[in-house]
Amino acid sequence: MDVKIVENDKEQEEAFQIRKTVFVKEQHVPVEEEIDKFEKDCTHFLLYDRGKPAGAGRFRIMDGYGKVERICILPEVRGKGAGRRLILAIEDFAGKQGVSKLKLNAQTHAIPFYEKLGYRVTSDEFLDAGIPHKAMEKTLK
Repeated sequence: MDVKIVENDKEQEEAFQIRKTVFVKEQHVPVEEEIDKFEKDCTHFLLYDRGKPAGAGRFRIMDGYGKVERICILPEVRGKGAGRRLILAIEDFAGKQGVSKLKLNAQTHAIPFYEKLGYRVTSDEFLDAGIPHKAMEKTLK
């Protein structure tokens, strides 16, 4: 599995297609909430499994910290280390941008995954697109 930064319209569309598959089709998030006004402010990432797009995520810098967003992996590659590889690539990129603190909003079922990667819960539960979430943070070394 490889992770790369999105560099062109074709790759951007591949990332959007993965997000639509996971968030819109699978989790019933309205497409107008999934594809939002921040897309152009973000660095987008694509995870490839055997040369095929299989995961996506985005990153943006806000108020001195890095925000990790829209992390998703297609069902057929879940449980194979894809999510971990994607997050580590985003963390590496963030560190190279001089970011030392990362924040994300995790769906509650994904909290153990993020905790294994060093994130800690920093909020009570809240709904985002009708899905339970908690805010999490990590300080990069």
